[in-house]
Amino acid sequence: MSPPERVAARRLRKSTTREPIIQEPEVHETAGTHEASGAAGTDEPEATRRDAGVTESSRANRGWWDRNADDYQVEHGTFLGDDRFVWGPEGLDEIEAELLGPPEELKGKDVLEIGAGAAQCARWLAAQGARPVALDLSHRQLQHALRIGGSFPLVCADAGDLPFADASFDLACSAYGALPFVADPVRVLREVRRVLRPGGRFVFSVTHPIRWAFPDEPGPEGLSVSGSYFDRTPYVEQDEAGNAVYVEHHRTVGDRVRDVVAAGLRLVDLVEPEWPAWNTSEWGGWSPLRGNLIPGTAIFVCERD
Repeated sequence: MSPPERVAARRLRKSTTREPIIQEPEVHETAGTHEASGAAGTDEPEATRRDAGVTESSRANRGWWDRNADDYQVEHGTFLGDDRFVWGPEGLDEIEAELLGPPEELKGKDVLEIGAGAAQCARWLAAQGARPVALDLSHRQLQHALRIGGSFPLVCADAGDLPFADASFDLACSAYGALPFVADPVRVLREVRRVLRPGGRFVFSVTHPIRWAFPDEPGPEGLSVSGSYFDRTPYVEQDEAGNAVYVEHHRTVGDRVRDVVAAGLRLVDLVEPEWPAWNTSEWGGWSPLRGNLIPGTAIFVCERD
């Protein structure tokens, strides 16, 4: 079994109609090895379930996203758009959901997007008159943000150590960014609370935790339970030397709620988007078949008192 978030990120197919968006190779160093982006060896990493701490998870995922950012943007760039704020593969759009508030009330607000990727959400926020800052662990993802353009700041940093002063932002958001990939989510949530102003709101989306009990397949085979929902052992892909090259962490719904509370935030809503009739596309393990039967995304709406 492979966890659901892994396919959203990991199962990337080369486009047959478009070249990679950024052509030049970039050398990355991960766990003592050197790889050129787009020119990695043919050996597939070993998939396993084992412990992975804060440092190992951060290092592995920074390297993975740097190596795969080009393919990710080619594969999913059309769905995500250049300036669209979508919360997950179901296609729930912030312009309709208003989880950060009515669009007309975003003008002049300081907003931090965490795990921004190519900063599509930040670009939409800027179009509403907000003052966004787009943060991502991956330098390569932020290169795509530069390619698309925008007048807001881009920051390459770890979500567990935000490089901002206390009470710097009115709002924060994260659409499938950071939280699924960190070993200590409470640390990230506490950092978010620290940089939020009193009364500030943080909204983040992750793969719905129930998906971890099912095979990560879009067809009928993905509808039968194959593992324990309560098994919180991280999913790890590792190289021949046992060094992690990709890590993802599972939290149950209850864990996520307790994490929010432990960080000093207040949970005001938990949104489970239904699969809309207009969305006929598949994204990894997400599909109309599964989406009409079991939730695929969980969105946590939190506030700092």
